[in-house]
Amino acid sequence: MRFILFYHSLISDWNHGNAHFLRGIAAELMDRGHAVRIYEPEDGWSLQNVIAEHGQKPLEDFRRTFPQLTSRFYHPDELDLDEALQDADVVIVHEWNDPELVRRIGEHRRKSGNYRLLFHDTHHRAVTAPADMGAYDLSAYDGVLAFGETIRQVYLANGWVRRAWTWHEAADTRVFQPVASTETEGDLVWIGNWGDEERTAEYEEFLIGPVRSLGLAASAYGVRYPEAAVGRLNRAGITWHGWLPNAAVPRVFSRFPVTLHIPRRPYTEALPGIPTIRPFEALACGIPLVCAPWSDAEGLFTPGKDFLMAEDGAEMTRHLKRLLSHPDERAALARHGRNTILSRHTCAHRVEELFSILDAL
Repeated sequence: MRFILFYHSLISDWNHGNAHFLRGIAAELMDRGHAVRIYEPEDGWSLQNVIAEHGQKPLEDFRRTFPQLTSRFYHPDELDLDEALQDADVVIVHEWNDPELVRRIGEHRRKSGNYRLLFHDTHHRAVTAPADMGAYDLSAYDGVLAFGETIRQVYLANGWVRRAWTWHEAADTRVFQPVASTETEGDLVWIGNWGDEERTAEYEEFLIGPVRSLGLAASAYGVRYPEAAVGRLNRAGITWHGWLPNAAVPRVFSRFPVTLHIPRRPYTEALPGIPTIRPFEALACGIPLVCAPWSDAEGLFTPGKDFLMAEDGAEMTRHLKRLLSHPDERAALARHGRNTILSRHTCAHRVEELFSILDAL
């Protein structure tokens, strides 16, 4: 089959955590013998930011790490959809695309009718900014792939589409797997972006406080950390390293005995059952994981066996102290978590789900 995928960026994962899953799905389709073409805007926000900060090296590293994945750059005003969508069987448009492009592709589908057209939503805006998402014209789309049941229900309840399916993110186990390492850089690593003050209080309670209390040697990676945030980390003994290429995450995990997941507030308050990509990454890499509270409403994992859940900062401190002093418990937690990923949460599993959806259509 011929798949045409419209991404915000295939190449850049600067503040673009969805890149992991989007790359993994494309690679899985290719491995199964399908033809895949990926389009991304030439002036994409994520790509422009990574180039501004790091020059051309991230692009070179991407090509070296993912030699089978390439994207076609386009200017929105010059994109010829007749040419781009020629011979397409399935077209998937990610939500981090311009609404006008989303509309134009829908109009093309309405006139041609020769392919399946799906909209892929991996963000919380359907709940937190419904007016923005309601402005997307999805009338000609076959339906929505929503990365959680709550999001799926919102699309249907608002009448934005007639059909929607829950399609969770998952780990690309070609890249995310345990890495053998004899190096140790510290006690704990946190990988995540600071963002828009969506979890500042949570950082203080679940990361900064426990690290300071236990006197741990810790590292943090991510972007959009204001100067004040970096100062808070440094005062607690946490070294901030800046942007980390997504493909380098397994190597960094291999140098630490434990990591954390601290969800953003929109997910914990309004989107139960959606963990985002970070737990999938950690569990796939075989690193013990401790989570700040989130509701696994859809039964993706087994809390207590795949990872530990800390209801508050005091419990986070207790969990970290015990794990760091009991290697056997760390190993058991890591083993169970990775087995869960391999059994039901890989990109291969999601491609199987995708083909079930296409069969239903």
